[in-house]
Formats: sequence, structure tokens, C-alpha cells
Amino acid sequence: MPLSALQQPTVDPTPIFEHFRGSYGSDLLTAAIAHFDLFGCLAEEPLDLETLALRLKLDRRPARVLITALRAMGLLQQTKAGALEPTALAVEHLTPGAYFSVADYVGLAAQSPGVLEMVDRLRSNRPTGADDGSGAAFIYREGIDSAMEQAAAARHFTLALAGRAKNVAPVLAERLSLEGVDRLLDVGAGTGIYSIALLQKNPQLQVVLLDRSEVLKVAREMADAYGVAERIEFLAADMFEADLPQDCQAILLSNILHDWDEPANQALIARCAAALPPRGRLLIHDVFLDDDLAGPLPIALYSAALFTLTEGRAYSAGEYRQWMKDAGLAAGDCTPTLIHCGLLEGVRTASV
Repeated sequence: MPLSALQQPTVDPTPIFEHFRGSYGSDLLTAAIAHFDLFGCLAEEPLDLETLALRLKLDRRPARVLITALRAMGLLQQTKAGALEPTALAVEHLTPGAYFSVADYVGLAAQSPGVLEMVDRLRSNRPTGADDGSGAAFIYREGIDSAMEQAAAARHFTLALAGRAKNVAPVLAERLSLEGVDRLLDVGAGTGIYSIALLQKNPQLQVVLLDRSEVLKVAREMADAYGVAERIEFLAADMFEADLPQDCQAILLSNILHDWDEPANQALIARCAAALPPRGRLLIHDVFLDDDLAGPLPIALYSAALFTLTEGRAYSAGEYRQWMKDAGLAAGDCTPTLIHCGLLEGVRTASV
């Protein structure tokens, strides 16, 4: 009897993910206070993000991850002019020399392994494993050894990520209408569980799963277990280099773009848009920061996790909408799914 990818969990697992990612908040806060003296930098005057990043000697991506988390914690705020300043909470309790300062108390954790690892990642702007030969876990990039090219590691990471996907996939299948879509391209498909749920929900659908060859070995096993293998084409390729199929009315990017930096995402969205027919649909299923990049806190902390493990971070729906617009796509509203994820759809309306 084939497995069902449409059965939804009876209890929402989101709190587990929030607890799991909570340590990133402690590491970021301690790093900001004890290693970067961020609140000391802002003690005299507000600074814009670029100036503050320069003072902290941080590149744009780590600065964005750190500042977003501190804003989400209620410790930084933006002035009307767009500069960053401490909130009343931070002024009284984190400003150097303040009578009620607890900065030294937080600083007791300054030499803990997690904090030191976070400081190293912030200063280097490189994912864990990129520099020591062990291989970055979740990305493939020329010049960086990738665990996803090693059979055992690729299998372990792919199946580990499926734990979340099995919870979210049935909700995505329930809330995504694929009326008029006969063929869908799933880019960076992993186990293919999102597409498997869509196949079981939509009997007319055929799917192309695109990923690295070692990852697709796991996807084939999943397709067999769920009884949909005959409706799937497996395409082993590099999503940044390969020619994308031109016969799909929809392309799915599920929890993919948060692994990559802004230029890579703009390029991949443009490549997907170019492969779509008129009125074709690009489906971005991911987590979304608020458009002002000030939270929410669970996504800001997940962004820190992504930052340490990949070349990306969490992005806002506004950032994705701009990249879609640049690629000739008209973006709609976000539809929530589960575990902080949501669906943002873009429709091809222009030649690209």
C-alpha cells in the first residue's frame, strides 16, 4: 500500500522549531554585546545600516542577519530617517556604563563555543564547513566542498530535511490550486515530498524533479514508496547552470532560495521566469521576514541558522516581489502553510 503525503499532523510542530532555533538568539545577542560592542557604537548617535556595518567590520549579509534579530528582540529600532538606534530597553540595560546595565552578565557567555562559532561566521561571512574541508552541508557551489556531493552525507541531510517537509507538504497541497497545470518543475527538489503531495492531490499532474544526482537517489526511493514514480521525471543537474525544461506551466522553489545570496536568487528567479510560458507560474514556498526586516523573531532566528549553514538568509516577501518584478513576473499575496512557511506566487506577464 503506497504511503500518503496528504495526511496532515494532528498537532502543529512549530513550537519545536522555535525552541530548536532559540539558541541562535542567545549567540547573536552575546556576540553583539561582548564581541562587537554594537550598543557602544550606537550610544552617541543613530547610524544607518551601511555605516554601522562598517564600524562593526561586517559585510552586508551578516550585518543584516544581526540587525534583523536585534530589531526583532526589541533592542534596536529605526528612526524616521531610517537610521538605527537602541530602544529604551537597550539604552537602560545594554549601553556601556549604564547603571542598570546587564551587558557584563550576558558577556559571561562570550567564550562559549556557540558564541565563538557565531562570531567567526559573522566575521567571515562563510557557512560552517566552507573553510575546514568538511564541506558545507546544504549548498553546492564551485570552490566550496559540498556534503551534498557525498553519498552518505547527501542521504543524511536530505532525509533530515524531509522531517519538516512531511509536515508541511500536505498543507501546501491543500492550499495550492494547480488547475490548468499539467506539468510542474520542482527545482532543488530534495526528497521530492512537496511534489509527491501535489501529485497525490492532482491526478492530472506530471512532475520533473531537479537536484544533484546523490539527492535524487533518495527522491527515487520516496517516489516508489508513495506510488507516484511513473509520473515523475528525474533530472540530475545544477539549477544555476542547466537548461530548464520549457514545457512546464509551473515551477516550484520550495525552501530553496533562503540558502543563497541575493545575486544568486535574482539569477535563479530570472532563469525560472525565462523557462515559463506566458501566464506560467513561479511558486516560491519559503519563510518570509516582515517587509521592514524587523522580524518576526522566529524567522529572524531561523535566518541566523540559515546564515551559519548556507550562503543565504531569510528574505522578506517584498524582496522576493522585487526580484519577481525584475524578472517579468507579477507577484500576488502570501498564503501561509505550516512551520512559518508560506507560498508566494508570481505569474509571467512579460517577455523575459
